[in-house]
Amino acid sequence: MTVFVITFLLGCLSVMTVRGRQGNWPAGMPVSRSRLVAVGGTYEGGQASPSDAYVVQERMIAAARGAGGGAHAAAALTLGTVVAARPQHGGVCEEDLDECAQAAHRAVRASGDGLASALDLVVLDRTETPRLRFLHAGGGTIWHCPKGGQARLLTTPAYGECRAGLPGPFGPQVGTVALRPGDRVAIASEGALDALGAERLKVLFAAGASPASCLDRIYDEMAAQEPKDDATVIIAEFVTA
Repeated sequence: MTVFVITFLLGCLSVMTVRGRQGNWPAGMPVSRSRLVAVGGTYEGGQASPSDAYVVQERMIAAARGAGGGAHAAAALTLGTVVAARPQHGGVCEEDLDECAQAAHRAVRASGDGLASALDLVVLDRTETPRLRFLHAGGGTIWHCPKGGQARLLTTPAYGECRAGLPGPFGPQVGTVALRPGDRVAIASEGALDALGAERLKVLFAAGASPASCLDRIYDEMAAQEPKDDATVIIAEFVTA
């Protein structure tokens, strides 16, 4: 039975390969796929306990920073809640991201360990006009760098606040930005902002032939600073092919 199944699947694969070469795509199948191609990393700070965590998917990127004794656990719990909520497959309103952040906040508080976490979240919407929705809660930053242009800060860091979904008395920042192929979006944690500063990050995000080369330069400069806190940077490029 196993041999039959394997033989059958190989036969199907051969048919699909031949049809693909001939260009006989099924009706309605898109010839391109818009997505975020991202690189990221966390430069571990000099302090003993880690605080940052991040997740990268095809149309969603999120970074969280925990606070207190269980900092990394809080960040991981925040991201787990966000991934489970699947905001890239839900509604397309900014308020939908706010609900996602509130769910993360409730999950962290329900842990009963006094944990707290900040959150930065971006979601690519495959609408008629490609756009990015973003949510910011805490001390990190979200940036947009148009292709061939200067990076601009989309959010305002709320220093000292690490409550998922609820920075300060005004709630999280949410917004939308239109995208064109080749545009970059970046998330920098509070530790990265403290180490390099907003003006230097602005220059670095627009530099480099690719997100990977850009991240390499940031890591080189981060190594010279030796930050005390975790410093997380994620850089993504919007592509349509």
